[in-house]
Amino acid sequence: MTIRNPTRKRLAPEQPGTSSLLETAYEKIKRQITACEFRPGDHLNEAELSERLGIGRTPVHQAIDRLMMEGLVQVMPRKGILVTPVSLDVVVQTIEVRLLNECHCARLAAERASEKEIRILDDILARAEKVLPRRNSERLMRLDREFHGAIAQVSRNAVLADVLGRLHDKSLRFWILSLNTPGHHARVHAQHRAILDAIHAHDPLAAEQAMRDHIEDFRRNLLSSI
Repeated sequence: MTIRNPTRKRLAPEQPGTSSLLETAYEKIKRQITACEFRPGDHLNEAELSERLGIGRTPVHQAIDRLMMEGLVQVMPRKGILVTPVSLDVVVQTIEVRLLNECHCARLAAERASEKEIRILDDILARAEKVLPRRNSERLMRLDREFHGAIAQVSRNAVLADVLGRLHDKSLRFWILSLNTPGHHARVHAQHRAILDAIHAHDPLAAEQAMRDHIEDFRRNLLSSI
C-alpha cells in the first residue's frame, strides 16, 4: 500500500486534549506499521493519515516524529515519510541484541517471579491457545508481544524492560514477515510454554536456555523467509 508523500510544515501549537490524541495516533499508526498494513518502503502522507484516523494534523505530526525516533519511519527531504525498510543487517543485529538481553531477562524472571505473576503469564498463553485454531495472526502477534512484555516486567528491571520493549517493537514486523513457515504459530506457542515452565520451576538456567532456543528458532525461521 502506498500513501502519497507529504510536505511536512510547522503546525499550530498543541491544543487541549492533543496529548491523548497523540497517544491514539501513535498507537494506531504504529500498529499498522508493525502489522505490515503499512509495509516496509511505503510512503505516508500526514493529511491522509489524519483523515484515515479521524485525528487532527498536530497529533499525527507528533506521532510521526515519535515513530521516527523509534526507527519505524524515516522523514526524507523532498520525499516525505517512508516506512523504514527491513534490512537483513537490522534483522540480524536486532536478534543479536535480543539474545544478549532477553535471555538474561528470562533468567531474572525465573529467579524473581511471584505466583501471581506466573498466573498472569499462564493466562496470556491460555488466551493464545484459544486463538491458535483461528490463525488470527495479528491477535497472536499482540499476545506474543504481551507475553514477552510480561516477562520483562517480572525481571524487575525497568531499564531492561524498556530496552526489550523497543526491540520487540522492531521484531514484530519481522514476526509478520515470517508467517509463511508451516507450523509457525504452534511452534512459537510450544516455545513460550517451555519458557513459562522454566520460570514456574524457578530454574534460571532452563529459562535462559528456553528463551535462547525460542529466539534462535525465530532467527532461522525469519532468515529463511526474507
